[in-house]
Amino acid sequence: MNITKRSVADKIAAYLQHQMTLDQLVDWAEDALMDGQFEEREASALADVTSRLGVADVRAFGLTWDDCENLLRKLGFSARVEVVSS
Repeated sequence: MNITKRSVADKIAAYLQHQMTLDQLVDWAEDALMDGQFEEREASALADVTSRLGVADVRAFGLTWDDCENLLRKLGFSARVEVVSS
């Protein structure tokens, strides 16, 4: 599995958009840390963000909106909210 800034940002976005659960995000992050190959130029930032996602299911860590914004910022992305009628 090749891990890039875009692939990690896409996983965070999927979580924020309720397309994946916290448990699924944590499982993906744990798998990425064990089996993934981080893009060499960005390995440090990718490992840092992915490690943080991997412990998000631990009560002491959790994963808030602010956490997601900060993690995305480390990857060079930002989050935007769109409110639409249902």
